[in-house]
Amino acid sequence: MMEHPAAGYRKIFETVEELNEPIPANITGVIPSWLGGSLLRMGPGLFEVGDEPFHHLFDGQALMHKFDLKGGQVTYFRKFIRTDAYVRAMTEKRVVITEFGTVAYPDPCKNVFSRFFTYFRGIEVTDNCLVNLYPIGEDFYAVTETNYITKVDPDSLETLKKVDLCKYLSINGVTAHPHIEADGTIYNIGNCFGKNMSLAYNIIKIPPAQKDRKLNQFDCMICFGITENYFVFVEQPIKINLLKFLSAWSIRGATYMDCFESNESMGTWFHLATKEPAGYMKNHKYRTSAFNLFHHINAYEEQGFIVVDLCTWKGHEFVYNYLYLANLRGEWEEVKKAAMRSPQPEVRRYVLPLDIHREEQGKNLVSLSYTTATAVLLSDGTIWLEPEVLFSGPRQAFEFPQINYSKCCGKKYSFAYGLGLNHFIPDRIVKLDVQTKEQWVWQEEDCYPSEPLFVPTPGATKEDDGVLLSIVVKPGAERPGFLLILDAMKLTELARAEVNTIIPVTFHGMYKPPPSP
Repeated sequence: MMEHPAAGYRKIFETVEELNEPIPANITGVIPSWLGGSLLRMGPGLFEVGDEPFHHLFDGQALMHKFDLKGGQVTYFRKFIRTDAYVRAMTEKRVVITEFGTVAYPDPCKNVFSRFFTYFRGIEVTDNCLVNLYPIGEDFYAVTETNYITKVDPDSLETLKKVDLCKYLSINGVTAHPHIEADGTIYNIGNCFGKNMSLAYNIIKIPPAQKDRKLNQFDCMICFGITENYFVFVEQPIKINLLKFLSAWSIRGATYMDCFESNESMGTWFHLATKEPAGYMKNHKYRTSAFNLFHHINAYEEQGFIVVDLCTWKGHEFVYNYLYLANLRGEWEEVKKAAMRSPQPEVRRYVLPLDIHREEQGKNLVSLSYTTATAVLLSDGTIWLEPEVLFSGPRQAFEFPQINYSKCCGKKYSFAYGLGLNHFIPDRIVKLDVQTKEQWVWQEEDCYPSEPLFVPTPGATKEDDGVLLSIVVKPGAERPGFLLILDAMKLTELARAEVNTIIPVTFHGMYKPPPSP
């Protein structure tokens, strides 16, 4: 475990300026001749406005990054997305729209009556699209998890158009983690108000023809995986208090974080839905002990079972509580103390049996030879799941997972690549063999990488034949930001392209291949 007493990680949580034009990178090593195109990334880049700070990791204003690889040369470029949240904040020199963990108060220059009516008009939903970027047809959209997505130009990084999904779908927001199939079909999850003041969730399908269609609806707080024939939904013990959500902002001012509540007794539930024809499998109810979940790794079907691999955090307490910037910017010993109070991370494999018979009550239904995960039918008709742990270390998380998506999404696979978090600080890149549990690690002193994106070698037949692309920050170096290119098989460095600028933390993004000749 690497220690970080110099606290250089603070630099990835500091405001930077956008660039007027791309800057050239200094290349060491050898970039594969076939690798071109662009690495596009999203994350926060503005952490305060005037004298008002943003408080949570998911509050900073959206900054889009691009490393361009062309003709053996590499350049780096970045621009802020011109969202309403950003433009109005820069104009008024204050936080104007409430973010995930930062409340926006009424304009102090307004009189008491104006401020009173501002509260009762309710919350303005943020369009701060700092989480991810993905294509819809031939267009590219920067996204967060509200109802707003922002069309951007992946070449110039210009902001093109704000889109309100509520005008096209019966939803209040969608996740920033859709699944995209080979033909361009996009599946995602949207939430809406359901029965009895609850939140319901819709499965959204956007076919290549660009027509939106609602597939199904049910209630829970979920993330989702996808197999050849099924959607897998994980209902976590974290609920949104809808009454607080609807009333708190309009009366007294509150944030999204203020409206989440942990449920100690409910545990965690797995739900299934079929893809074609669309249908919720209400008779298949799987449950297990409580955990938090940010990201699915992969899911697949085999021999009458669905295997689901997840990045989990033990217990019912909401992990986002530990992602306030005050925690992440502390001295190293204080960062570790805070992390020691948080849930313990683990990579887990759960196995869901599809064929269920009442007479099998009380015995393990999992017959797959390569896993120790179990599933037991209980007297109430639910199935209790116990996982196989694929990766675990004290406050060492495997997060922001990636796979060879085009080859392995929804199919049996061997390798996952992830960002290693050391007490919430990103300090290594990890390759995990999910079959053997073997690990490979890339790590360098005082380096803070980001999510590694897998790019397959053209014509490759092996699952891990390709490269990993990650943006790394090395505070104090002559060129403190660089694009790291790793051999995905051995996790050894092939090349790095260094630039003379700090690059703040990024969350997700995509590799955009060069145009076909």
